[in-house]
Amino acid sequence: MTKLTPRSKDYSQRYNEIVQEAWLAENSAVRWCMVIKPYGYALWENIRDVLDKMFKNTGHVNAYFPIFIPKSFLNKEAQHVEHFAKECAIVTHYRLKLDDNKKLIVDPEAKLDEELIVRPTSETIIWNSYKDRIHSYRDLPLLINQRANIVRREMRTRMFLRTTEFLRQEGHTAHASAEDAENETRKMLDVYNDFATNFMAISPILGPKPEHDKFAGAVTTYAVEPMMQDGKALQAGTSHNLGQNFAKAFDVKFTNDKNELEFVYATSRGVSTRLIWWLIMAHSDDTGLVVPPALAPLHVVVVPIFKTSEELKLIKDYIQPLIERFDTTRLDFKSKYFHDTIPLRRKIDEDDNKSPGWKFNEYELKGVPVRITVGAKDIANGTVEVFKRESGEKANVKLEEVDLHIDQYLYKAQNNLLKKNQEFRETHTFVVDNYNEFKEKIEQGFVMAHRDGTAETAEKIQKETSATIRCLPFDEKDEKWKCVLTGKPSTRRVLFAKSY
Repeated sequence: MTKLTPRSKDYSQRYNEIVQEAWLAENSAVRWCMVIKPYGYALWENIRDVLDKMFKNTGHVNAYFPIFIPKSFLNKEAQHVEHFAKECAIVTHYRLKLDDNKKLIVDPEAKLDEELIVRPTSETIIWNSYKDRIHSYRDLPLLINQRANIVRREMRTRMFLRTTEFLRQEGHTAHASAEDAENETRKMLDVYNDFATNFMAISPILGPKPEHDKFAGAVTTYAVEPMMQDGKALQAGTSHNLGQNFAKAFDVKFTNDKNELEFVYATSRGVSTRLIWWLIMAHSDDTGLVVPPALAPLHVVVVPIFKTSEELKLIKDYIQPLIERFDTTRLDFKSKYFHDTIPLRRKIDEDDNKSPGWKFNEYELKGVPVRITVGAKDIANGTVEVFKRESGEKANVKLEEVDLHIDQYLYKAQNNLLKKNQEFRETHTFVVDNYNEFKEKIEQGFVMAHRDGTAETAEKIQKETSATIRCLPFDEKDEKWKCVLTGKPSTRRVLFAKSY
């Protein structure tokens, strides 16, 4: 049986072990990239599909744009190109050929007229397209979402957190006014918060990023900042008000309702497979992964205890009425932006090559919310044994009551995970007023502290403590005090944390 490194001993190593042993992902033959395994991809599909319905419920539609971006497009927005230049992969030729030794080489005569950037983000290619689609205020708003793979060179990789290629959802919208663009930016941040709270079972802190740390080309960047179990932060999602920057760069104008010509207002946003890192780091325990039921690839696994095919048949016949009820069960994890239900996902593990103990270990490690065990004694008693992953409880339950019992537990487990995450964040968030206390508490979690607002101060604090300003929390009130480092005036506290 797999035994994971305890969190208290090596938190980072334990994460790597969960990713490997729970069959989420593995390293690729392509350096800096990963292979997402079926169980990990099923988790991503559930994340993707819930978000997709949320986006459609807010009026967005899906489209797809090329992975290749002409290099000249990036040059049109100065901040944008400066930020992404060091991360870009570039296509320079379009053909290979065999050399004299029958080895493939790049054909020097097949050089592209213009080099192509492999998509690091899509603002430029999309806004070039919008120029031909937007002419009047009647064409607005334009609310487009795309699911795509992104390529950004990473020298120090970690599966799901940082890999050169990753999967992402990204939204790109166009609006007729600055107010509409700001409302869209804040609304989609609220969508991310809704998803985090009601599906990820994680309670993040929301707010704008400091001026020196906003998205390249944005007027304002809003961030979703959750706390991991080691007290560190993770930028899990962002929503950007791009103002008219990209419209001006690509000359996207429209005739407004006063018959005046002006530039369009833009927004963009995105979350990625980094959310799987977030889920693991927020909820897993020393046994393995703990998956919120709202996103679980598998809700219930049935493990029959049998030695012969005849015994297996008896067990399957016994639980058949329960399986039929499972197959018609819909789980209601509705929220502000999600108005659907999801099917209860179940499996009967009939594999006779693995012992029941091996299976118990595997499904606990994968974080399956409920395990049902059935053997001859259970049939005689008219019961099954139900094990609940989140609470660790076991109970013998009458067969006819199992589905109701499990249904109630799944919602309870979802709520318990959210409550534990919220309580952990609250008890590991500290308000400090001096630099010595700052340096002490930043090792334990989030710190709310005053700063003077300069990039120089933020850089010095980061150099000395490894902490960065994560965001300016929405719920933080104005308060006159002084910067913890320089003593200069400050009007509000901001969120500092170490991060990944």
